[in-house]
Amino acid sequence: MNRNSFLFALIITAFTVIKVKAQETKNNIKNTSNIVNYEKGKQYILGGITVTGLQKFNEQTVRVYSGLITGQPIRLPGDKLTSAIKKLYESKQFSEVDVYLSKRDGETVYLQFDVQELPQLAKIKISGVSKSKAKDLEKETELRKGVMVTDNLIVTTRNYIKKKYTDKGFLKTKVSVDTKKDTSDVNTVSMSIFIDKGDRIKIKEINFSGNKALSSRSLRGAMKNTKRKFLGRFWKSSKYIVDDYKEDLENILEKYSERGYRDARILSDKVSWNNDNTINLDIELEEGRQYRFADIVFVGNKSYSDEQLKNRLKIEKGDIYNGKILKERISGDGTPTSQDIQTLYHNSGFLFSQVNAVETKVKNDSITVEVRIREDEQATIKKVTVSGNDKTNDHVIFRELRVKPGDLFSRQNIIRSIREIGQLGFFDTNVTPDVKPNYQDKTADIDFSVVEKGGSQIELQGGYGGGSFIGTLGLSFNNFSIRNIFNKEAYKPLPMGDGQSLSLRLQASRTFNTYSFSFTEPWLGGKTPQSLSFSIYTSNQYRFNFRTNTVDRDQSLSILGAQVGLSKRLKWPDDFFSLSQSISYQRIALNNYNYPVGSSRTDFINQGDLNNLAYTIAFSRNSAGPSLIFPTYGSEFTIRAKATLPYSLITGKDYSKPDDAYSGSPEEQAYFADKYKWLEYYKLSAKGKWYSQLANKLVLMSNFELGYLGTYNNELGITPVERYFVGGDGIAQGQLDGREVIGLRGYENNRISSIDGGSIYNKFQLELRYSITDKPSASIYTLGFLEAGNSYDNFKEYNPFNLKRSAGLGVRIFMPAFGLLGIDFGYGFDPLPGFEDTIDPTQNSGWQTHFIIGRQF
Repeated sequence: MNRNSFLFALIITAFTVIKVKAQETKNNIKNTSNIVNYEKGKQYILGGITVTGLQKFNEQTVRVYSGLITGQPIRLPGDKLTSAIKKLYESKQFSEVDVYLSKRDGETVYLQFDVQELPQLAKIKISGVSKSKAKDLEKETELRKGVMVTDNLIVTTRNYIKKKYTDKGFLKTKVSVDTKKDTSDVNTVSMSIFIDKGDRIKIKEINFSGNKALSSRSLRGAMKNTKRKFLGRFWKSSKYIVDDYKEDLENILEKYSERGYRDARILSDKVSWNNDNTINLDIELEEGRQYRFADIVFVGNKSYSDEQLKNRLKIEKGDIYNGKILKERISGDGTPTSQDIQTLYHNSGFLFSQVNAVETKVKNDSITVEVRIREDEQATIKKVTVSGNDKTNDHVIFRELRVKPGDLFSRQNIIRSIREIGQLGFFDTNVTPDVKPNYQDKTADIDFSVVEKGGSQIELQGGYGGGSFIGTLGLSFNNFSIRNIFNKEAYKPLPMGDGQSLSLRLQASRTFNTYSFSFTEPWLGGKTPQSLSFSIYTSNQYRFNFRTNTVDRDQSLSILGAQVGLSKRLKWPDDFFSLSQSISYQRIALNNYNYPVGSSRTDFINQGDLNNLAYTIAFSRNSAGPSLIFPTYGSEFTIRAKATLPYSLITGKDYSKPDDAYSGSPEEQAYFADKYKWLEYYKLSAKGKWYSQLANKLVLMSNFELGYLGTYNNELGITPVERYFVGGDGIAQGQLDGREVIGLRGYENNRISSIDGGSIYNKFQLELRYSITDKPSASIYTLGFLEAGNSYDNFKEYNPFNLKRSAGLGVRIFMPAFGLLGIDFGYGFDPLPGFEDTIDPTQNSGWQTHFIIGRQF
């Protein structure tokens, strides 16, 4: 609660008392019993101080508060005495302070302070609300035992509580505050507060008069905070809050201004009460005339022509006058992607430039605007520093910056630097650049202030599934320093700070075990943005008998794989593009383990090795930012191709099935072992995401995906690995056979694809996201989504308009130590495969719950 008014009242009282006492001491200062003479303005020695009127305090306390010391020189009247009285009032312990000259002994004087102590609060009782609300009010109003009770405290307490409830719509709230003497202690009082909230008052109607150009509905829409009572309205209550209402009146005028009615004004606004305990808001308007832009004249521009500036301004003669748009096109709309004239100059080094729009002529309904530009000289960057990075080494940040000492100042390069720092994933998204301009030498220093968050994640979980206990241990170090791995002093608790990624994941149960290791160096050699990545993994899966609940380790599928890749940031078409290439090898070893192959569900191979040697190339562009977790602008596009060598075309081998190779026979197994010894295929995919900020913290994410798995030789058919599995949460469940798992919420995991996976898929998605918090400790956002997609086994079945549709809500929580966690509730509107032709609508997928653990954004 604001105590400034209380302090102000005390100071005024103090000066009043000082003034009164000064009048008394024109000729003398009176004692309680007799008059003690003294010379006005003469300096004396203070011989001592006595205090009367004390109840709880002692004399020494008052002397300390006054600041006066026995033996010091003092002038009567004078500044030291005035200061002493002021200090006693400022201590907030006394309601009255009087000073008397009690004795004079030659050049020595003795003073008597007569004080009246403020009573202290001993007990407080708040009634009319719940106990929990009462406790909250005690904290908010700072009513605690021992606080001095003043008239100001009583008034401010009453006003605070009343405003708190009127702001919630209880317009008839009544608050009474009573005090009475408390006998449990000396000079104490107990306080009783009674709150009568009454009923919540809602707005029944918002009526407008005088409006012709804009409808009442449009004007009510401009009122962002003040809404009418409406059946089913849950997203915005219809309560009347004075401050919000006044703000909405300004919003109405801004709405008119955007339509060219710059002279619009509110003649009156009234609140009227209805018999059903609701209110009406009656607003009378005067619209005035609608204005349009006349000539737009540029003055002072040398570096850019009038035509270039007009293209940036995007306002033509005859357009409806819009002051808001004019201001945004001149000085920016506050977004990183703002396209305005001031930003144009700032991006070209003109840090000290000034751009202003002035209305120079108003004739009838036309307004001539003069855009006045003072370019000044171009500024260069003198010094660039970073601060706040305790773990991350400076060079990891500096290599990502787009601003260097000696460069021309550029706003867009600063924004790009903020984005690049955010993309590292080591820092809070609120990177704050402190630009310190120096007009004298036309330079600027820039300091990037960062807040570090955890660069490591741990996954430790256990569960029961598939007839056995499953344990998982995952460690991910996203800001690792491998060069310090043998440096004992760098373990705090691990060597960190060089921006490298290292991860290790172990998962095991009775039926399977999986181990993987990966490492990425984002700047190979430390001088160019070229990354090197390496990963190796192994998996063993054993046949489980559900009838006997036993595991047969003589029947196993083992996968051993490795991949090495290079990725390079390109300079053309721009440096948001990158090109990545990798080579991967995978061996699938079968030991009496039936693995489906071919186009028939009865075809399988149970012995031998399947080898998958492939080359992958991807061309991508990523301008999304500034945060990895919650991007608010930009886009992500990737075109990827993965292919093996066309072994069958090179060797010309005939892969037609022998006549004696009947199902399950040794001849068939030998045929399949030879046919799939070296897998061959090619995969093409394209993905794209757009991020559009609709309002503060509100972002629309649009996404499309499509993929195709092809074959060089029709006799071989589609490879049994690398297939698409669509449906569910989109998280791969420990499968390492190259499959791609595509999420489609509202349906069961992998349920939309055939049991062996599809060879074609497409997906479309709209996701509306709202950020609740973006603190370093945890980033939280909610989302609503619309999705559609499907999986197809071949081109004959492919129909881009035959899609499985869903919608739902979800929430995401990102904590640096644990990664991304979330839950989605999705409703599938279409039947699952196998139920499409049924007429029973209950066969639709319906509601599904999806848990998201560890998937990247």
